[in-house]
Amino acid sequence: MANKERKGLRQKSTQQDASMKGRVIGAAVNLAMNRGFVVGREVLLGTVPGIVVGYNIASFGQFIGSAYPLVVRTALGVTKCGLEEVSLI
Repeated sequence: MANKERKGLRQKSTQQDASMKGRVIGAAVNLAMNRGFVVGREVLLGTVPGIVVGYNIASFGQFIGSAYPLVVRTALGVTKCGLEEVSLI
């Protein structure tokens, strides 16, 4: 494996960046709540029935809260979902 060239610059996360991420995630969660996706609500994830069990507030990783604000439990397990992936029953 070839060595990676290092340039000596590292992107640092500032407190302002973290605050902005939190606002975006909060807006996504509020949008989900306003559309009726509250904890305990039955939903369809495609054709699979499930229940909203929480909200995703993760600000890093593969499934961040701004894109996947809902946490849904189905018979297949628990997953993080975007608003376009679920519908109300």
